[in-house]
Amino acid sequence: MDREHREAMKLANQLCFPLYAAARNVTGLYTPWLKPLGLTYTQYIVFLVLWEKDGISVSEIGNKLMLDNGTLSPLLKKMEQAGYVSRRRSSEDERVVEIMLTEEGKALQEKAKDIPGKVGPCIDLSMEKARLLYSLLYELLGKDLSGSADS
Repeated sequence: MDREHREAMKLANQLCFPLYAAARNVTGLYTPWLKPLGLTYTQYIVFLVLWEKDGISVSEIGNKLMLDNGTLSPLLKKMEQAGYVSRRRSSEDERVVEIMLTEEGKALQEKAKDIPGKVGPCIDLSMEKARLLYSLLYELLGKDLSGSADS
């Protein structure tokens, strides 16, 4: 293998690794706050979507979170078994499954309301750098800052 390819194959030269490691570190910061609520990080972000707009389809949740049905379906089933959500077929299209928060799922928002404020200060970036990183990550994902795909 030539020198150029050897350099390209070094971990230190991979953009994917610091993105992966940073994502793991940041999501790990949520664990002390989510564990007492019995939630995983993925369940928490599903709740964030539902607390923003209840009664949306599984595919809408998947689009917002960039998760496929194979990941979402077992997660939603577990959330339903815990009594946080209910699933129903759309009256307009039976192929579409809508997810609704139960009273218990709605009440969980009050218990989780302080999590963003507790996790935010744990990330050692200035507000300016945090905004820049946020913007760059959404650009990398091909999304505008509202989270919807660029057309």
